[in-house]
Amino acid sequence: MKTHVPPTRRDFIRHSLQCGAAGLLASPLATSLNAAAAEITSPWQIGCFTRPWSKFEYRVALDAIAEAGFKYAGLMTTKSKNSLVISVDTPLDEAKQIGDECKKRNLHVSSIYGGDIPVAQSLEAGIAGMRKLIDNCAAAGTTSLMMGGVTEEKLFDPYYKAIAECCPY
Repeated sequence: MKTHVPPTRRDFIRHSLQCGAAGLLASPLATSLNAAAAEITSPWQIGCFTRPWSKFEYRVALDAIAEAGFKYAGLMTTKSKNSLVISVDTPLDEAKQIGDECKKRNLHVSSIYGGDIPVAQSLEAGIAGMRKLIDNCAAAGTTSLMMGGVTEEKLFDPYYKAIAECCPY
């Protein structure tokens, strides 16, 4: 049979302080303070791509992303001629305007999916297209460009050569 040993005064004070600290940490004030601290110190940029709103104009996606509380948006697909927010065909001033639309909603552009580069035409056209995408990313306010690759085996070499050629750019 196990006998009950009453806690010592030190044990009682230690457990009481632990319970009080746990209560404070669970309070709404502590939760908001922890969230604010995490926002400042976190190396993670948690956001949302526009892809779930691909059947809508990109501003609808940006409004929803901002309303959900995200601070970062990835520009991917939208309702447009080529289904992309920004592509090789996007004029530079339009890419800047898209970046400004993000800023109006306090969103930072974390990444852009740029679609294809025209390596099927030629390596030179692919390089020019890649540089255009890089310029559009800079105009929209991001340093991250996501590429999707190519599926035709004959385009593998020119595609990756075009990208490699543009890395220093």
